[in-house]
Amino acid sequence: MSEEQNKPADATVEPTEATADTAANQTDTGSPEDRVAKLEAEVASLKDQLLRAMAETENTRRRAQRDREDASKFAVSSFAKELVSVADNLRRALDAVPAEGREQDDVLKGLAVGVEATERQLFAAFDRAGIKKLDPAGEPFDPNFHQVMFEIENTGKAAGTVVQVLQPGYTIHGRLLREAMVGVAKGGDAGGQHVDTKA
Repeated sequence: MSEEQNKPADATVEPTEATADTAANQTDTGSPEDRVAKLEAEVASLKDQLLRAMAETENTRRRAQRDREDASKFAVSSFAKELVSVADNLRRALDAVPAEGREQDDVLKGLAVGVEATERQLFAAFDRAGIKKLDPAGEPFDPNFHQVMFEIENTGKAAGTVVQVLQPGYTIHGRLLREAMVGVAKGGDAGGQHVDTKA
């Protein structure tokens, strides 16, 4: 048997330096300037992709931070809506006590003082939580914060001015929590333009 027949069938031949250089020269058929331009274009493309990915990551981070802040600010909104009804009832209780009744009855006076103290404490807690009361009497109607219940004629005020507040509104960190229920001046012959109260 000859030497060639003794070699295993799956043996591979190691490439020499000459064959590696020949293969490299066959793939680089363009001039060095073309190769540099091609590499620069690839670098620019990769740099653009990197900048876009970094911008997207930063936007995602900012969005997540804003969502986190909003969640901490407005997470108590439904609870706060319940508490503003409590504030309404405290005010109704105080309004139901006649002034002369306070002066004549010490028990009634003590009860009213206690309810006033409770109301002050509740509004202090509202302030700490970013909840503000809207009492828009005398202000122009704003459909973003007010709900018109009726219009009143011959008020001597400009059309669309809030002349009566049936129920105060509330905001939490500038966002509407509950709109104020109001009555507005109706525009007549003498007074200004008509305001669309159906927003």
